[in-house]
Amino acid sequence: MSWVSPWLCSRGQAVPMHTGSSRSGAPSSGPRQGQGKAGDLLLRALEDLSQLDFKRFRDALAHAELRGCSPIPWGRLENADCVVTKNLMLESCGGVEAALHVAITALEHIQLRNAAALLRESRERALGPAPLPGSSPSGRCWGGKRGGSSAAAAPCSAAARGGGHVPDHRSGYKRAVRQTYGRMKDLNARVGDSVSLSARYARLVLVTEHCDEQQREREIAAVGRGHAELLKERASSSIAIADLFKPDAEGWSPREVVLLGAAGMGKTMTARKIMLDWACDRMFEEFDYVFYIHCREGNLLAGEASMADLLERCCPGSSLPLDAVLQQSEKLLFVIDGFDELRFSVEQPWSELCAEPGERRPVDVVLTSLFRRRLLRHSSLLITTRPAALQSLRRLLEHERCAEILGFSEADRRDYFQRFFGSAEQAAAAFRFVQGHELLFTMCLVPIVCWIVCTVLRQQLGRAGGLEHSPRTTTGIYVLYLSALLRSLRGQQRQDVPAVLRRLCCLAASGIRRQRVLFEEKEVQGLALGRQEALPLLLNEHLFQKDISCISSYSFIHLSFQEFFAALFYLLEDEGEEQEPPMGPSRDVKELLESYGNSRNYFILTVRFLFGLLNEDRRRELEQETGCKISARIKQDLLEWLQDSQKTALALLLEETGLVRDLELCHCLYELQDERLVAAALCPFTGLHLHGLNLNRFDQVVLAFSLRRFPGLQALELGHCCFLWDEPEDNTAPQLCKRPHREAQEEEETLSPIPMLCQALEASGCKLKTLRLDRCELSSACGAALGSVLGASPALTELSLAGNKDLRDEGVRLLCEGLRRGAGPLRELRLWQCGLTELSCESLAAALPDSPSLAELHLGGNAVGDGGVRRLSRGLRDPRCRLRTLSLWQCGLSGACCEDVCSTLRAGCALETLDLSENNLDKGSVRALCGALRQHPGSLRSLWLPSSGLDEETLQEAAALEQVKLV
Repeated sequence: MSWVSPWLCSRGQAVPMHTGSSRSGAPSSGPRQGQGKAGDLLLRALEDLSQLDFKRFRDALAHAELRGCSPIPWGRLENADCVVTKNLMLESCGGVEAALHVAITALEHIQLRNAAALLRESRERALGPAPLPGSSPSGRCWGGKRGGSSAAAAPCSAAARGGGHVPDHRSGYKRAVRQTYGRMKDLNARVGDSVSLSARYARLVLVTEHCDEQQREREIAAVGRGHAELLKERASSSIAIADLFKPDAEGWSPREVVLLGAAGMGKTMTARKIMLDWACDRMFEEFDYVFYIHCREGNLLAGEASMADLLERCCPGSSLPLDAVLQQSEKLLFVIDGFDELRFSVEQPWSELCAEPGERRPVDVVLTSLFRRRLLRHSSLLITTRPAALQSLRRLLEHERCAEILGFSEADRRDYFQRFFGSAEQAAAAFRFVQGHELLFTMCLVPIVCWIVCTVLRQQLGRAGGLEHSPRTTTGIYVLYLSALLRSLRGQQRQDVPAVLRRLCCLAASGIRRQRVLFEEKEVQGLALGRQEALPLLLNEHLFQKDISCISSYSFIHLSFQEFFAALFYLLEDEGEEQEPPMGPSRDVKELLESYGNSRNYFILTVRFLFGLLNEDRRRELEQETGCKISARIKQDLLEWLQDSQKTALALLLEETGLVRDLELCHCLYELQDERLVAAALCPFTGLHLHGLNLNRFDQVVLAFSLRRFPGLQALELGHCCFLWDEPEDNTAPQLCKRPHREAQEEEETLSPIPMLCQALEASGCKLKTLRLDRCELSSACGAALGSVLGASPALTELSLAGNKDLRDEGVRLLCEGLRRGAGPLRELRLWQCGLTELSCESLAAALPDSPSLAELHLGGNAVGDGGVRRLSRGLRDPRCRLRTLSLWQCGLSGACCEDVCSTLRAGCALETLDLSENNLDKGSVRALCGALRQHPGSLRSLWLPSSGLDEETLQEAAALEQVKLV
């Protein structure tokens, strides 16, 4: 089964879908056949509507007064797809003809007049010329151009009036174009499967400004949000397809437009969509005729031909009076697709070019004559090409406008997923999966990558377990992508894969070692990689202006692909033949790892891929697809390096060599996906300390993976780390299944960040003693998961959640439920600055008697107030409570709380340290505390009190007590 995308197959390979007699327009052979065709017409019309227009159409069926149809309840239409909507209309209208009439009326009602006219014309062709009930006999005829006419495209008013037969050639040609380009087939589709081009096509970002080398390098290397910002910056000079021939700010209107884009960027799909939209009167209405010529097909045309002959071979429809049509060249647009694929020279002498449309010459001469404006000089040209052929093309053109396809914006990627899957639920699930892999989401900028990813995910969603069995690692996804590309190769291309792959890996490794993403043309040609046939969709061409000339450069489609092939370079076995060019880099992986230590940011993904390619399944899959032997000889070197990488100068100074302080180690182990090796790599370590990180969804998965396999883990500290949950915001696009952060966490607890982390700790079976999640922006929904950890961690003695202002009373209530179920040996609980009130004190007071091991409770920086002290006192007076330290600094306390404190002290509680500093205690309450302490000192050793606002006498009285500490 081929994995080639429709973005590829449409480059001269798409299979047009012909239903009925599209060329002749012959009437059906019987009423039943006509009714069947009419039903198909209605369904096709609905499928061609955009999502928004389809929703407006259904709204009109439900609420507008449409003659011939009773309103259909919105409850039945709200979630109806095209097929269900068609059936509801047939049921409500009482037949196909009436349903078609209602559909036309509804389309006109929502201002889709072109679509209504198309459906009216199709209906007449399928069911005969009889007017629809209630239709106007003077409706506009498709053949005529608004505001003008031509000899070749005469209005069909005479025929409409019932006079003699006047062929409407333009209308017939448009019908043929719609028939040919209206639907498309994926090359991996089953027999009979096709989709509407309008339904599948998603908008691409086109820009008219060129970038320089530095900008291009940043684009190639950027990922995630950084890449999105760069794309938005370049998109500031974007242009719509419909505006390509419109005047610029100075009034200049181009007659030649070049559509530039790398392989897989959607040039051909866009060209075919232009044909369809013109035929549907959606754009370029200034042209009477638009002709599509694919240069790959031109290569196959032998012998001599005129321009009319060429068009007759390449264009749909028949009986078009081409000689007459070509006489009005100013009304013609030629869409020339794939200029870079021409195999013949276009450098023809002017004297050998042809000037007349009927002149028969070799095809290369005819096309060159068109490009150089000797032939049909006043026509317009839209030419697609890859950057490598841009210089050659520019030498042929006079004054062109150049627009570059950047690919999908974030909003367009979301839209493409929705269009591809059709099901909002599946589209949302697949989109969330891709967003969870930052590199993959970035790569979906490229339409071919987006198609491959969607194709694979759709297959996974159709299997048991859904996306749970999709590739989990970055390496697995890139191996899948490479495998898909290789399966599309045939014949000699397939046989050349091993040799070409080795050269590609050599180029990648050389660039990584030299920290380069752009390669000169001579470097690529020196490795025989300059041919377009060599692993397409991996190398991009770029054209940059330098001094007074232009130079060609090459890059991998993204830096991550360069890093993938660089990693593969160190694993490919020689197999007894010379594989390295004379100037190839060393294949000693220790040199690469040493360079990583000196400049880690540039080598970080290469090292991840090294670990990922050591996975047995990935190696086996690559060997099968590439025909190359992949060695695991560097496995021990990588594991030793991984363990030594944590012995930094700071770690040695602090004598903390048993701590993992780098999330990258976890990423490498995640790519490895080998339970035994992961446990062996983590065996020397006892703790994981990370600080100041924004942990996206993928980071959280990676972290949980390591925690589950961390045999000696005793301490986990994530200070000032943020667990990212929400999808990237994009106000220009509808959000798929977007829900508020809190609601999403409550409804899908297993998908929220903290439960993922906590479940890993519960499942690890480790002897965790210390868990610190200070200032991690935890919410109240995290309390339940943390409470479960308390019950599942028999060795946990310290839990610190300080600085999480959104934890609040509800979070503490859920946490205390875990404490009451059994907190094991927990001794210290820190809840500083967690947004708590006196309600939290009620929950804690109830948990204190059930937590005999709890010795320290820190509640400073919370507005618990005097009521909170009153509630806590009840728990402290319980004889089962063994709390030794209670911290209540800056808790909004007043002198009113001192009565409860005094009664607690008199009750003989176990407190040894009580901190009431930074509160507003008056002199009377402080004296009362001192008196109670003199009479009932109990076990209290330290009482911290505020000194501000107290008179000298009170200060002296307090200072006389050994236990009192004034601050």
